[in-house]
Amino acid sequence: QVQLVESGGGLVQAGGSLRLSCAASGLTFGVYAMGWFRQAPGKEREFVAGISPSGRITQYTDSVKARFTISRDNAKNTVYLQMNTLKPEDTAVYYCAAKSGYYPETTTLRYDYWGQGTQVTVSS
Repeated sequence: QVQLVESGGGLVQAGGSLRLSCAASGLTFGVYAMGWFRQAPGKEREFVAGISPSGRITQYTDSVKARFTISRDNAKNTVYLQMNTLKPEDTAVYYCAAKSGYYPETTTLRYDYWGQGTQVTVSS
């Protein structure tokens, strides 16, 4: 049974930082591309960042470039999202997801497995 478990969310002031983690089990982690998505109230789930199985390829949505960094540790079956200079508009539930294949993608339908999400709230 595949499980993706996110952690690290919380309440932070604007300009602060958080580091999200997603621990995977029940799959061969090193062959899956991983993605972070987020969903704010009343909005669709949107792509935030993605990383290839080896970690060599990363991709970000424009609004988080230069502020967020995605990384992975295949020995620990874990993917991370370091979020710096947080803004109130970053407030959302953050989800990690796994997809077979080499390249991360921005479309939710391409992902096979999802975590339950972790809340990130940025106060102004």
